Amino acid sequence: MPPTFDDSSRIQARVAEAPLLPLGDQLFQRLLRERIVFLGQQVDDDIANRICAELLLLSAEDGRRDITLYINSPGGSVTAGMAIYDIMQYVPNDIVTVGMGLAASMGQFLLCAGTHGKRYALPHARIMMHQPSGGIGGTASDIKIQAEQMLYVKRTLAEKIAEHTGQALDQIERDSDRDRWFTADEAKDYGFVDHVVLSATQVPSEGPVS
Repeated sequence: MPPTFDDSSRIQARVAEAPLLPLGDQLFQRLLRERIVFLGQQVDDDIANRICAELLLLSAEDGRRDITLYINSPGGSVTAGMAIYDIMQYVPNDIVTVGMGLAASMGQFLLCAGTHGKRYALPHARIMMHQPSGGIGGTASDIKIQAEQMLYVKRTLAEKIAEHTGQALDQIERDSDRDRWFTADEAKDYGFVDHVVLSATQVPSEGPVS
């Protein structure tokens, strides 16, 4: 009869030696199991790459079930935000967006880019829309090129916001010329969101498959 041995103590030792995930990572992993993606900071390349990867992962697991994106962000990089936006449109899933706290600038843009009928705001969320901004410098030729790019980005964002809100393009351009703030109810009236909700039970949930 071949020798046998109990390997449980060795396994337990390996588990004890394995580094634990930071608490934040554990929370995000737990949320992913519920098909929830969380944007809770300024939008930059790192956070955009993480969110895009999470959206692609959840879509690969099931291309039919909703993915919920919670947004509490002051905005940030336009290019990073547009990467998230493009993936939101790229995956076949409906993307439920929920605005909480602050959804400003690129945060506002991503909030309104959710699937129509499935865009939510919590009652005390604040939404802010404005035109993109950035520094311009260098030679006269460089300044001309950068200014043209800024105008292109401004026009593109305004066109997309008009598409998602149902507002006229010239209305969006006028309203975004300076910072414009909205309460949750005002954001609903404007077309950024479809519903203002008090409870999670009012937001359809598609958690993990049992």
